[in-house]
Amino acid sequence: MGYEVLARKWRPQVFADVVGQNHVTQTLHNAIKSDRLAHAYLFVGPRGTGKTTTARILAKALNCQNRKGSEPCNTCDSCKEIMKGSSLDVIEIDGASNRGIDDARELRDNVRYAPIRGPFKIYIIDEVHQLSKDAFNALLKTLEEPPPHVKFFFATTEPQKVLTTILSRCQRFDLRRISIADITAQLQKISKAEGIKISADALLAIARGAEGGLRDAESALDQLVSFRGKTIEEADVLSVFGLISRAQLEGLTDAILDGNIPAIIEAVAAIDQSGNDMQRVVLELLDQFRNLLIVMHAGKNAAAFDLPETQIDTLKKQAAKSSDGRLLRIIELLIDADSRMRYALSKRTMLETALIRASRAATVATIDELMKQVAALKSAPAASATVQEDQAAYDVKKKFTDDLERLKTAWADLIEHISKGAPQAKHYLTDTVPLNVSETHVTIGIDPEFAGERSNLENPRTLLLIQKTLSSFLKRPVSADFSVLTGKSKLLPTDAPARGIPDKKKYYENPSVRSVLETFSGEITDIRE
Repeated sequence: MGYEVLARKWRPQVFADVVGQNHVTQTLHNAIKSDRLAHAYLFVGPRGTGKTTTARILAKALNCQNRKGSEPCNTCDSCKEIMKGSSLDVIEIDGASNRGIDDARELRDNVRYAPIRGPFKIYIIDEVHQLSKDAFNALLKTLEEPPPHVKFFFATTEPQKVLTTILSRCQRFDLRRISIADITAQLQKISKAEGIKISADALLAIARGAEGGLRDAESALDQLVSFRGKTIEEADVLSVFGLISRAQLEGLTDAILDGNIPAIIEAVAAIDQSGNDMQRVVLELLDQFRNLLIVMHAGKNAAAFDLPETQIDTLKKQAAKSSDGRLLRIIELLIDADSRMRYALSKRTMLETALIRASRAATVATIDELMKQVAALKSAPAASATVQEDQAAYDVKKKFTDDLERLKTAWADLIEHISKGAPQAKHYLTDTVPLNVSETHVTIGIDPEFAGERSNLENPRTLLLIQKTLSSFLKRPVSADFSVLTGKSKLLPTDAPARGIPDKKKYYENPSVRSVLETFSGEITDIRE
């Protein structure tokens, strides 16, 4: 007999072997024991989670000649035929290849014939959503009132494409993505039986890459054995599937939380040289920061995580460095980077800028944190040391407030200065205003009407010139970023000439302009030079 791949060799043959779907198998157990069997079942879930496998086990259990309880024996002739795919009573149909109305009519005509060996004739239709609308309609009557000896088992990854008239005639079971812990446990079991030596980090890397699909994980293990033999380390998994290591992921997370930009740039360079998928890195980081947010609020409730205990300990240490407000801002930046990276010409540049902005968000206090500090200052005892601390905090805030006011006052002049080095920047900066100043950072607000100009302002050359101008004005090195204001911001100056915007009055007095306005009953709403 030829080689059999692990995914087929280790396919579950009884309900007890199905991994991570206890809510489904327990219900089917009870239905068989109590003889409360529906005539049609729909198994829904992502790929590789056990939909078709569960349908086959149920078919074996219903037609088993020596069934004990609710599990098939796997030794009787009926069970053996079903496992070999040669049973005349269990017919498996591929929905993609047999999707037409003629196929449905043939099936409808054949259901009249009694089973040959077992009590039931069972039709298993995989990827049932591929059937055409006409084929579905041809099945409706048969599906609602089939002969007593007929059962229908459907499997699909896209239930939204199945007609509601079909869904209403089936008992539906939703199979979940299998947890990382369950996948690693099953892979460990397979490795031990197959004589494969594989490290815990390698198992975890395979489980991460499988994204909840056990079949994908088993296929990956099979591929790795072909690549490296029966001794597998984490580096082997990473090189084959383009993942980053857990140590890299945790190191990058630390660099973001610490605001360590050189470490971020170095890590991205290493990722790029290794040929890793940049977008996959963003998704991995999104999952990491989601876990940080959960651990911050879940405390010791490890059930909220799909992770080993050692990783949860690391997450707790990292979460202690930040706040939920900062983590939420980082997650928003990563989500934005994920959507924009799909169309980016340089994914490395996009990843670097996104992570640098995330590091800024990790180290800049949120409004809630500042409000808490102000409240604490107001309620603190009037001890000498506390008064000195309060005064120091007040002086720092006043300094930054003064810096912000100075920036707003000089903003038009600064725009003129910037435009000497980047003439196009004047046009893009016209509808902006300084929003926030810290020791190392300036946030510039953009009018929502001109939010589309943000990418032009974030051009590396323009951004560098803006940062140099701001640093020179504030007499300390600062970085800058841009934020689109919500609604029609009241923070934007109303004194147009002070921002370098031409005064409308002189245009109303211009004879040519006045003639056009009178002809079309118009008015001046915006001026661009």
